[in-house]
Amino acid sequence: MSENLPGGPLTLADGLTLSRMGYGAMQLAGPRAFGPPRDRERALAVLREAVDLGVRHIDTSDFYGPVVVNELIREALHPYPEDLHLVTKVGARRGDDGSWIPSLDPADLKAQVQENLRHLGLDVLDVVNLRVGMSESTTDAPLGEQFAALAELRQQGLIRHLGLSGVTPNQLTEAQAIAPVVTVQNLYNLANRQDDALVDRCAAENIAFAAFFPLGGFTPLQSDTLSGVAARMGASPQQVALAWLLQRSPTTVLIPGTSSVAHLRENVAAADLELPPDAIEELDAVVA
Repeated sequence: MSENLPGGPLTLADGLTLSRMGYGAMQLAGPRAFGPPRDRERALAVLREAVDLGVRHIDTSDFYGPVVVNELIREALHPYPEDLHLVTKVGARRGDDGSWIPSLDPADLKAQVQENLRHLGLDVLDVVNLRVGMSESTTDAPLGEQFAALAELRQQGLIRHLGLSGVTPNQLTEAQAIAPVVTVQNLYNLANRQDDALVDRCAAENIAFAAFFPLGGFTPLQSDTLSGVAARMGASPQQVALAWLLQRSPTTVLIPGTSSVAHLRENVAAADLELPPDAIEELDAVVA
């Protein structure tokens, strides 16, 4: 990944430097991020290839599996490269049936941090995101007590940086009054731009905006537009969607997930794809 292109490193106000093209490890677990991978050796190969390709930002959580993905990361990459940043999340647990169960009690959030530390084989977590809302919905519920619990662990040296996932602008403001926020991880892509103002705010405040589900929610017509641009660019629709996100804002970071080495290489290559102004204009109009 070239440093002078959108996929290069991003240095945030709190001193954290992330590669803008990251990797989301959720898909390394079984279906619906539950249970073991279909092919353990292939999962390990994907993680090693990501690092070999220059990815220095891996998104994970103990609730992927649960535990499965963090243990895969540890097996594949520990001892970790000094410049590799593991970004994890707390705020949920999994039922025996794979259901997602919100778990925001401050005491349990602290327990989840300890579990992530243990399963990743770390003494300190680089970044911990507080997962507040679901992937496709947010509420303005207060989060001060929960975020303060994580801020306490940051003061104790168990966490270096704090972030948020599935939040509203009001919740970001509330959290910032407690401790610095370096990342916001919300649903955002060409077809889902409800967070346009939040993306711009994060750029203005030098906060990384981690957009997930880069191809989620497209109508057939929108997909046709994306496919048309991709054909002209000689790229895949996925690559164009990722490139658009990187060019949308200087602090957008991406965490596309895959369990395929070939697909991983395709995603990472999108970091060096520069979309011309006419392509950007056409894609910007997708949701107009």
